[in-house]
Amino acid sequence: MGQKKIFGIVLAGGEGKRLMPLTMDRAKPAVPFGGQYRLIDFALSNLVNSGITKIVVLTQYKSHSLDRHISNTWRLPAMLNSYVASVPAQQRLGKRWFSGSADAIHQSLNLIHDEKPDVVVVVGADHVYRMDFGQMIESHLESGLGATVAAIRQPLELSNQFGVIDVDPEDPGRIREFLEKPSNATGLPDSPGEILASMGNYVFDADKLVEAVVRDAEDETSSNDMGGDIIPGFVANGDCGVYDLNRNLVPGATPRDRFYWRDVGTIDSFYDAHMDLISTLPIFNLYNESWPIFSQQLNSPPAKFVRDSRGSTGTMIDSIISLGSVISGAHIERSVLGPWNKVESGSTVVDSILFDGVNVRPGAVVRRAILDKGVVVQEGASVGIDREHDLRRGFTVTDSGLTVVQKFGIVEP
Repeated sequence: MGQKKIFGIVLAGGEGKRLMPLTMDRAKPAVPFGGQYRLIDFALSNLVNSGITKIVVLTQYKSHSLDRHISNTWRLPAMLNSYVASVPAQQRLGKRWFSGSADAIHQSLNLIHDEKPDVVVVVGADHVYRMDFGQMIESHLESGLGATVAAIRQPLELSNQFGVIDVDPEDPGRIREFLEKPSNATGLPDSPGEILASMGNYVFDADKLVEAVVRDAEDETSSNDMGGDIIPGFVANGDCGVYDLNRNLVPGATPRDRFYWRDVGTIDSFYDAHMDLISTLPIFNLYNESWPIFSQQLNSPPAKFVRDSRGSTGTMIDSIISLGSVISGAHIERSVLGPWNKVESGSTVVDSILFDGVNVRPGAVVRRAILDKGVVVQEGASVGIDREHDLRRGFTVTDSGLTVVQKFGIVEP
């Protein structure tokens, strides 16, 4: 990156309606993930590991939990002039909130003016992946273009699920057209069975980003969205490049997880991403010491596994158990348990995700369920077994059969 001044902006104001009820009381980037992490930790870890240490997080929707997590966790050394700062909507341009991701940057241009960076990296806060942004910035600078979009290869048949990047066959590094969930996309010149899907991560020349968001704010027909308005504007001017994640080499990555990227915007995708963590050779490896995912260091004792009053030790298979949890004579399989869980004698937790402070009492059964913070499953109760029964009790059940119990919910026998 040479002597270029780099500034990071994390867009973290999303409401996350498709993740309800997990976002009922918190912003989407603040949703717990993988036991001890929050979703935003993945974006911030990638930026910091890439050497970007001046970062602002633009927040808006129910941001208290997110703001507190950033304040408690992301304290970079001030003597090195480094910081991660949570910046709420400030209404600098009038008494209104952010109307979109581009408007969030427009209303926060004072941050760019103060730092005077050469390059601005703009990333989302709700994806699970590893990426070295330093390599993308180098590619951007070499291209001479005003904007660069990070992209990941996906099967052609999934093109209607993504923003698809159509590259110029004569200049594969330049975007010819940006297509939103097309039904008739064509494959890549070097791989006809694949398309390039936008990852929602961008690199801009700072002055051109400022010009673009100011111009967008003056357009009354715009939806003020980065992917929907700003990037298509750069593409229309022939000033937008693409960076294929296939080119990105992250230290410590394995062939199995090197190109991993998950948009965890729905309950089902959120669940599937957790299941990717727990196999013997995980599809996404949390144990990469060369490119760690940073998070809050909990002041908690280790997890503890004890015999119950009957002398049963229980069983733990293919699962993640976080700090502070006590497992007493229970069976836990293919599950992810957050901090300070208590799973008691004779209970069963299978194919499930438990957030922090969940209590599964003796003889209870939890299957294919997500239990939010502080949920109590009463003695002998079950959840995730009977779809209609779960619906009658007011729990959320997805079309695939996943049951979600909201924060501090009680599961009665």
